[in-house]
Amino acid sequence: MYIQESNKIWVATGTRAVFLQPSMANRHGLIAGATGTGKTVTLKVIAESFSEMGVPVFVADIKGDLTGMCEPGTENKHVRRSMDNMGLPEMGYHFDSYPVRFFDVYGKQGHPVRTTVTDMGPDLIARLLGLSEAQTGALQIVFKVADDQGLALLDFKDLRSMVQYVGDHASEFRTQYGFLSGASVGAVQRSLLALENEGADQFFGEPALDIEDWMAQAKDGRGVMNILECSELFQHPLLYSSFLLWMLSELYEKLPEVGDVEKPKIAFFFDEAHLLFNDAPKALLAKVEQVVRLIRSKGVSVWFITQNPSDIPESVLGQIGNRVQHALRAYTPNEQKALRYAARSFRSNPAFDTERVLQELATGEALVSMLDAKGTPTMVERANILPPMSSMNIADEAVVRRVMAESPLGEKYDETIDRESAYEILNAKRVEEEEAAAAAAKAEEEEKARKEQEKAEEKARKEREKEEARIAKEKAKEEKEKAAQQKKKTKAVEKFISSAANTAGRELGKKFIRGILGNLK
Repeated sequence: MYIQESNKIWVATGTRAVFLQPSMANRHGLIAGATGTGKTVTLKVIAESFSEMGVPVFVADIKGDLTGMCEPGTENKHVRRSMDNMGLPEMGYHFDSYPVRFFDVYGKQGHPVRTTVTDMGPDLIARLLGLSEAQTGALQIVFKVADDQGLALLDFKDLRSMVQYVGDHASEFRTQYGFLSGASVGAVQRSLLALENEGADQFFGEPALDIEDWMAQAKDGRGVMNILECSELFQHPLLYSSFLLWMLSELYEKLPEVGDVEKPKIAFFFDEAHLLFNDAPKALLAKVEQVVRLIRSKGVSVWFITQNPSDIPESVLGQIGNRVQHALRAYTPNEQKALRYAARSFRSNPAFDTERVLQELATGEALVSMLDAKGTPTMVERANILPPMSSMNIADEAVVRRVMAESPLGEKYDETIDRESAYEILNAKRVEEEEAAAAAAKAEEEEKARKEQEKAEEKARKEREKEEARIAKEKAKEEKEKAAQQKKKTKAVEKFISSAANTAGRELGKKFIRGILGNLK
C-alpha cells in the first residue's frame, strides 16, 4: 500500500504502522514463515505497492495464486475486518487490478521464456546437470572450443552437438585445451539427455529474453507485474533455481550502476528461495553472494520467500535488511534451533519475547523489521499485514489468455527462431566429412579395383605367355619329332633305295656275269 504523502510503503500495523522505505528497498528483503501463515499475502502487498510507485516487478508464481493480480479483489469477512481495524477506507484503500504480463518457460500459461546456452554459461549449466568437478571442466572446454571456433551455442541441440564434436576430436584438442577424458564427455552427454527429457530444451533458444522487457511501466505509470508461471517448472527444482540464478546474473551484468536511488528500478520476488542454494558448489555460492551484495548498486530489490531464515546462507542473509517473519512451528530439536535462529535475527523489542511470539502468530500476523531512512533495522514489531487490493483467487484460463493476447510481447517471444548455429554448422561439417570419407573410400576402392584388375591382367598375360611358350615348345617338339621321323623315313627310304640298288646291282652284276660267262660259255 503506497502512501504518497510520506513516500513510504505501508506494510503492516501493530501498535504502530510499519513502513518500508523505498530508498532502502535495494537492501533486499526476506518473507519467511511456515506453510499457510500468510507469506503470499505479504508478497502481494509489497509487490502491489512497488507497482503503485512505478517500479516493475518480477515474481515467480509456484502455486498459481498470483495470477489473480490482474483482477480486482473482492471483499470477505477477513478483508472487512482488516479494513475496519486498520482504518483502510480512510486511507484510500480500494480494490484494484494491476498491469500484468504472464510468462512460462514451457509457453503454456504465458509468453515463452528462453535464454541461449552461451548466456547461461558453463557454471550454471554444470549445476543444472549435476556435474562433478571433472565433468564441469570438460564442459568448460566445450564452451572454450565453441568460442574459439566461432560456433554459437544457442539452443539445446547446439550444446549436444558441440559436446559430441569435442568428444570425437578430443585427441586434436588435447595439446591446446588439456586432457579430455571420454568418461567425462560421456557423463555430460547422459546428463544432457536426462535434462532434455525434463523439457529443458524448451528453455534454451531464441528469441532470448531481454531483461529490459521486464523493466516496463503501464500507460498509467504503474510498474508492470511480470509473473512467471512455475507450477510445472517447480517440478524440476534444479531448472527452477538455475533459471532464477541466471536472471540475477543477467540483471547484474546488464543494468548500469545507479548507486543510491529513491526507489528500486525493479523488484524481484523469488519463492522457495532455499532451492537457490541447495547443493550449490562453493564457487557458485560465492558468486550468488557477490551478486546479491553488488546488485543493490544497480537499483534492484531482491526478496527471498522461504519457510525459515536458516534456509538462506548467512553470507546472503547478512545482506538482507528488510524482514517479515510469519509464524514458525517448532516440534523437533532442529526446528527449535531454527526458531531460535530466526528470533535472534531481529532487533529485539522489550514489549514481548520474540521466540515465544513466533509460535503464537496467527495467519496474517508477522514479526516485521524494516530499515529506517538511515539504513538501521527498526525494532521488531508484531503486526497484521495489510490485505492486498487485487484478487486472491486464481485467474480463469480465459482471463490469462486475454491478458496474453493484449501483451505487446507476443509478437516478439511467442514464435521460436532457429538460426544457423553450432548444430547446423557441425552437422554440415559432419555431412562434408562423411561425403569426403565416402569419396575417399570410393577412390580407394576404385584404386584397389584398378590394381586388382592390373594384377589380374598381368597374371592373365603371364599365363597367356606361358601357354604360348608351352604351345610353341610343344610345336617345336612336334616339329622336331616330325623332322626326326621324316629324317628317319628319309634314311629308311635311302636305305631301302640303297639296299634295292645294291640288290639290283648284284642281280644285274650276276646277270652280267652270267651273261658274260654265259656268253663265254
